[in-house]
Amino acid sequence: MSFPILTLITFVPVVGMVAILFLKKGQDNAVRYTALTATAIQLVLAIIMLFAFDFTKAGILDASTFQFVEKARWITIPNVSWIGTIKIDYFVGVDGLSILMVFLSAFVSFIATLSSWNIKKMVKGYFMLFLLLDAAMMGVFVSLDFFLFYVFWEIMLLPMYFLIGIWGGPRKEYAAIKFFIYTLFGSIFILLTMIALYFSATETVNGIQLHTFNLIELTKASAYSATGILSPQNPNNWRMIAYIFLFIGFAIKIPMFPFHTWLPDAHVEAPTPISVILAGVLLKMGTYGILRISYPIFPEITRELAWYIGLFGVINIIYGALVALAQKDFKKLIAYSSISHMGYVLLGMATLSVTGITGAIFQMFNHGTITAMLFLIVGVIYDRAHTRGIYEFGGLANKMPVYTGIVTIAFFAAIGLPGLSGFISESLVFIGGFGSTVTRTLTIVGLLGILLGAAYMLWTLQRIYFGKFNEKWSFMEDLTPREYLMFVPLAIVVIYLGVQPGLAIDFMNTSVKTFVHFLNTAAF
Repeated sequence: MSFPILTLITFVPVVGMVAILFLKKGQDNAVRYTALTATAIQLVLAIIMLFAFDFTKAGILDASTFQFVEKARWITIPNVSWIGTIKIDYFVGVDGLSILMVFLSAFVSFIATLSSWNIKKMVKGYFMLFLLLDAAMMGVFVSLDFFLFYVFWEIMLLPMYFLIGIWGGPRKEYAAIKFFIYTLFGSIFILLTMIALYFSATETVNGIQLHTFNLIELTKASAYSATGILSPQNPNNWRMIAYIFLFIGFAIKIPMFPFHTWLPDAHVEAPTPISVILAGVLLKMGTYGILRISYPIFPEITRELAWYIGLFGVINIIYGALVALAQKDFKKLIAYSSISHMGYVLLGMATLSVTGITGAIFQMFNHGTITAMLFLIVGVIYDRAHTRGIYEFGGLANKMPVYTGIVTIAFFAAIGLPGLSGFISESLVFIGGFGSTVTRTLTIVGLLGILLGAAYMLWTLQRIYFGKFNEKWSFMEDLTPREYLMFVPLAIVVIYLGVQPGLAIDFMNTSVKTFVHFLNTAAF
């Protein structure tokens, strides 16, 4: 496709942000509709990409099989790249590992814009930061140059810090600073490894060998120089150290135990739309970074440490579920459930099998849509009652039947009920886990997460929505038209992919098969 669709889908929110900048103070509705238009255009572009995507192209190791590729240098002098003589390119494209993440980012951003309609404080500033965050997230998923990836990764920090710190709850400053410090700490490790990789790999440009940040070239064994500190031709402890550094940087974003403590605070204090973005998209950036960068560049270390990755996945599953069981705050319960469900992604990734990694990527997408519903569900009753105490409600189904129906779909999808999307992705993870001798025992332990997940979800459903109605909330009304627009698309996706999951799996199939074959056969 000659049309620069990836550039547009990434920077349309920036155009919206600039348009909002020129709106006069007090034009709040114009600001809202401008942001909604920008995210709607982005979503339409993502849908066009889905229809134009070629299932037969693998991507991964071959630049010619990535799709919607755009590669440009901002300085056109021969052998000179975007930034001076350092070979940094504007290089974007997608394959089966990223296409669903691109759609997820656009879809969840559009829903989160709708849920931002109730923001009253500094509306102009809020939506400008929101659109900048949207652009940064999309940039991470489409970047094929490590430096460009890192730029988008870091840009994301700024708007999220202010969106929590200004528009958050009572402890918003604490939560924002904690989020920023944790993520910046991880970014330092990623930066160090990125620089080391740059000096360990080369790319031929016009017959001249240049060091490169090109992720495809970094992945190819032939791209490494014989003398680079991280070269597989010179195996040493530096490759292991680099892998661990990268993994820590990405694990903080997942968040993986024990780097998870920033997440509950950020979720509880963040406004509902930002919680939706945080759980629906940002957490996936961590696991995506591991799949896109850590795994293919260090395949031999990935094989060596696969069991430990699975172990941390199981710890996430069990620990997150047990802590969720103890929560009295509805939003904090959902936050810990996110930690638990991201553990399934890590477990699937640790299998190094086609089935397991397919399940992991599918779980990333499904968790994004399901958890977006869950945080919106919390937001609906918080907007009306101004409390999230689980024990303060009761019998809301009597007063809000349609809303309770949506709640039931989201809760049972999170539990993994057959017929809903969560069941398929978790099943693929477990099938892949049992099929791998490395993760078989871990998978058996991880199955306990299903029981614990059912326990905290069903118990919460019973306490808030069923039983005797608390007359204190007799003023509460069912869903508004805007809230229907938020929930219905998410519910359709959750139900449809539970019945017809092949629609999503087909996008990944060729890429995942090529990816897994490389991971298991690359002999460094």
